[in-house]
Amino acid sequence: MNWNQLLSSKRFGMETYSGGKHDDRSEFQRDYDRLIFSAPFRRLQNKTQVFPLPGSVFVHNRLTHSLEVACVGRSIGNAIVPKLNEKYHNSIQFINDIGAVTSAACLAHDLGNPPFGHSGEQAIATYFSEGNGNVFNEMMTTEEWADLTHFEGNANTFRLLTHQFEGRRKGGFALTYSTLAAIVKYPYESQFAEKDKIKFGFFQSEKESYKRIADDLGIVKDPENSNRYARHPLVYLVEAADDICYLVMDIEDAHKLKIITTEETKEILMQFMTKQKRQHAAKIFANVHDANEQIGYLRSVVIGLLVDACTQTFIENEENILNGTFRQSLIKQIDTPLKEAYQKASNLSKERIYSASEVLDIELSGYKIITMLMDSLMEAVFHPEKSYSKRLLMRIPSQYATSAPTPYGKAQAILDYVSGMTDIYALDLYQKIMGMSLPTL
Repeated sequence: MNWNQLLSSKRFGMETYSGGKHDDRSEFQRDYDRLIFSAPFRRLQNKTQVFPLPGSVFVHNRLTHSLEVACVGRSIGNAIVPKLNEKYHNSIQFINDIGAVTSAACLAHDLGNPPFGHSGEQAIATYFSEGNGNVFNEMMTTEEWADLTHFEGNANTFRLLTHQFEGRRKGGFALTYSTLAAIVKYPYESQFAEKDKIKFGFFQSEKESYKRIADDLGIVKDPENSNRYARHPLVYLVEAADDICYLVMDIEDAHKLKIITTEETKEILMQFMTKQKRQHAAKIFANVHDANEQIGYLRSVVIGLLVDACTQTFIENEENILNGTFRQSLIKQIDTPLKEAYQKASNLSKERIYSASEVLDIELSGYKIITMLMDSLMEAVFHPEKSYSKRLLMRIPSQYATSAPTPYGKAQAILDYVSGMTDIYALDLYQKIMGMSLPTL
């Protein structure tokens, strides 16, 4: 792979468009702006990140998480630019836009995730693999069924951004090829996913769309598995930004919710720092006594250290990244002291944060809500002649093709609808269907 081909301003669905720009923004800045003003992005403010949506204490939701990932991704992208310019003698077109491409991709990386955090993905997948949705198995091809039983938010993001919904324009968001490729973390279809991880990057319905983008950008096949593509290099930057924010900000949220104490939080974050940086932090704390302010300072230092480490790791492994032989995430290849600190913090998060009652409660509730919605909506779309089905289908916005000619298409229409819901919308619809919330008479 080569950078001059990998960085392209060609827009998906607008390949033959010849109109010029009307302002001084780059095409990749236009991607960012197009995303941030979109309805799916705004809906992220009412989607769970890890902890329940805020009551008296504000914690991260999908929107604030995406904004922070975009900031960190832009920093890593901008940091590699001078190093690549030096190596390639300023010969790469759009090289100075790497930060903008990465930032736009980061902004979009969670758009396809359903409500209620990762439990939403699991609820949809198990509805088909273990629940009432299993009855649709014989109506699908093996490949289509794998998409449903292994439902994946990453693949759904690519669909949301590229699919032409009813009454909408061709090309979906019409983003640049490079931004779209930088979002696809697992560039292969569901049947070729690793059995223990079951992550993949695009559904059967978008398989040809990704192939068109990959071929145009010169993205090679994985040298060890011809059924997969190698990652676009900027995927590593998007992934690193997500890894950094996910861990560090979850720790800060856990501190605010008193799941971990101030001293525990300081200890977790201090382990990333050298002795000199710890001494500097101690001097600052001598004058700053507010616990949240102290944790905020440590958080900013840790993010900076991880940004620098991931930047260095990317540059050191750039050749292997371009030839498709680099296998790990950047965060797993950073220098040992930081890597060990990251792993310790990650282990603590799994033991203390992700198993906290606040997290488990929202996952259990979300699981129940999504399973019931899927049950009711799938029944309606496959039996539209029934009286109740007619009424329920009228509730679904016209952009979702519930009258699709194939069983796979009908199922995807329901998945498009459900995955686009906010937590609040899903709960409200659940209560209405269950007769728990009646309109005022």
